[in-house]
Amino acid sequence: MIGKRVVVTGVSAITPIGGDLETSWANLLSGRSGIAPITRFDSGEYATKIAGEVKGFNAEDFMTRKQAQRMDRFNQYAVAGALMLLEQAGFEITKDMEEEVGIVLGCGLGGLETIEEFHTRLMHKGPGRISPFYIPKLISNIAAGQIAIFTRAKGPNMVTTSACASGVHSIGYAFSDLKLNRVRAMICGGVESTITPMAVSGFNAMKALSTRNDDPERASRPFDRDRDGFLIAEGGGMLLLETLDQALERGATIYGEVCGFGASADAHHMTAPDESGQGMASAMRAALKEAEVSPSDVDHINAHGTSTPMNDVAETRAIKSVFGDHAYSMSVTANKSMIGHMLGAAGGVESVFSVKTLYEGKIPGTINLEYPDPECDLDYVAQGTREKQCEYALCNSFGFGGTNACILFKRYQG
Repeated sequence: MIGKRVVVTGVSAITPIGGDLETSWANLLSGRSGIAPITRFDSGEYATKIAGEVKGFNAEDFMTRKQAQRMDRFNQYAVAGALMLLEQAGFEITKDMEEEVGIVLGCGLGGLETIEEFHTRLMHKGPGRISPFYIPKLISNIAAGQIAIFTRAKGPNMVTTSACASGVHSIGYAFSDLKLNRVRAMICGGVESTITPMAVSGFNAMKALSTRNDDPERASRPFDRDRDGFLIAEGGGMLLLETLDQALERGATIYGEVCGFGASADAHHMTAPDESGQGMASAMRAALKEAEVSPSDVDHINAHGTSTPMNDVAETRAIKSVFGDHAYSMSVTANKSMIGHMLGAAGGVESVFSVKTLYEGKIPGTINLEYPDPECDLDYVAQGTREKQCEYALCNSFGFGGTNACILFKRYQG
């Protein structure tokens, strides 16, 4: 591994099972599902009537009412997540370092809620009733921009938009900038909030969502024979990355080390993964190669595990392709069984949970895995939380368009 060593010195999360990291983590370990009936709109005519909404979030805990009104919900999650992240890390962006602290976030769809709201206003009230904040509220990159305004981080500032791989791509690019010594610290991860009529109806039209409406908490079933689609969810997950030298100098708590990143494309189909899993496998191999780590050294995989028929089989095949017989010795888990699919935020949140697994030696289980798919025959930790001290954890994210991203974390041992 060439260049600076990069470590994780802060983590934050806003999820359907908790408004902060510790609540989310505790509920994940206890196997609690965050999937429930949709409350944002009347879903009576929709094939899917359930989703992973964030409950009890109050933007005014982090900003003024005026500031909140000028943000789409995904921007509110971004600012709140970043402020919690910096507080948890004990990291203050001082004037002498502000140009060396950057932000790169993943976001798949941006302000879809704002688009739908203002389109309705346009159709009913005309163009004169469109707010000057319409465009700034909806564009994806405003999430990183708003964090910069609130924190005074003046380094690289951008959003990666690569569907459901967005969050892991953002961490990978932040990692690369730090390795090359371009910055001193990076805020990275993912945010998303698209539980809207258009999103639900659009994914329903693709037959991508579960329609197990009568049993919400058991609807997301990664690797299970009876899975019938994913559940759209919202929230955010962020990490603070620093060079090891700086983290040690300021006496930071180090939660883990980032040691490899891989990305690839299936070049296969707009939405379906390559059934062989070879594109996914290519990204995993690239992450291991950058880290100079043997497949046999990896203990754990936080799977993309969407609960869709094709993805779960393709990912299992990819894991077997990369790890061979060792694939059966690793633990694999799917956080989406509890939190649903947070789209562009998924990789950020799941990376946070991967780091927590390494730091605490606890692997959250995959709930609802009652009837294993015969083609999904790995150790998916289906019987509750497992105590296990892992040295390396790989986090997978794969998105529409055949985009694949994998990030490899290592337990930090000083």
